[in-house]
Amino acid sequence: MAGAPLRRAAAPAQTLGDWAGSCLALTKPRVTLLVVLTAVAACYVGAQQPLGAMLLLKLAAGTGLLAGGTAALNQLWERRTDGLMSRTQARPLPAGRLQPPPVALFGAVTVCAGYALLGWGVNWLCANCGLATTVVYLLAYTPLKFRSPISTLVGALPGAGPILMGWAAARGTLDAGAWVLFGIQFLWQFPHFLAIAWLYKEQYERAGIRMLPVVDENGGETSRQVLLYSLALIPVSLLPSLMGITGRVYFAGALLLGLGLLYYSLDSVRRKTRRSYLSLLRASVIYLPLLFGLMAINRL
Repeated sequence: MAGAPLRRAAAPAQTLGDWAGSCLALTKPRVTLLVVLTAVAACYVGAQQPLGAMLLLKLAAGTGLLAGGTAALNQLWERRTDGLMSRTQARPLPAGRLQPPPVALFGAVTVCAGYALLGWGVNWLCANCGLATTVVYLLAYTPLKFRSPISTLVGALPGAGPILMGWAAARGTLDAGAWVLFGIQFLWQFPHFLAIAWLYKEQYERAGIRMLPVVDENGGETSRQVLLYSLALIPVSLLPSLMGITGRVYFAGALLLGLGLLYYSLDSVRRKTRRSYLSLLRASVIYLPLLFGLMAINRL
């Protein structure tokens, strides 16, 4: 039947190990790890004095809890549509391994624990940046996904939130450097997520998620946005060196990485094939850790 889940739900988890594994899956571990690494990298780049190991540990743990709890609440919200897409139907809720009430409790407690740890263990500006990220992601981005392609723009705001958290942890304030790094992460998300949306547009359409490639029949607007944001990313990514945050090695590396990402963006715009968008996705995945790695190595 049209619109029905693609597979029958599995039996609820029975053992403690099954339950723990399902709870871990709720936190989207790979995404959460990327969020944690981004916050820690921003903290390191923004530090004006040597960082204590305990500060970094508290930042990493608090960010991980906040991000993991947010992911769990997001999966609670989207459990029905997750069951309509093959890429998400094995998640704990659509697969029937967990039920909504304990997931809601798990997500809320985890978010609160992360916020408290960041507030008392790091500083309240860092914690409030994290909480704002969670609120915008859950209450703005998530419902907008079913209404308008503008959700990608809105979702890029919390997507860059870990940058502000890390910088606030290091300096206790959000100055121009924080917003430049925020801008890099913000712009990077468009070629990255539009590539994902193009690759899975049939599944998104089946689930009623109105990503741009779903409503963009000929792919023209998707191509324009991929190209526009990839181009804008190049000068913005060079600003840390121009502001004295990083040195010449970073400048050269950022320029090369930006041109490389632009090449794959142009290729996807020209060809509009699954293979070209998959290449763009891979290039974007490589781009960000290399860029922040260079930034950390060559900071002034």
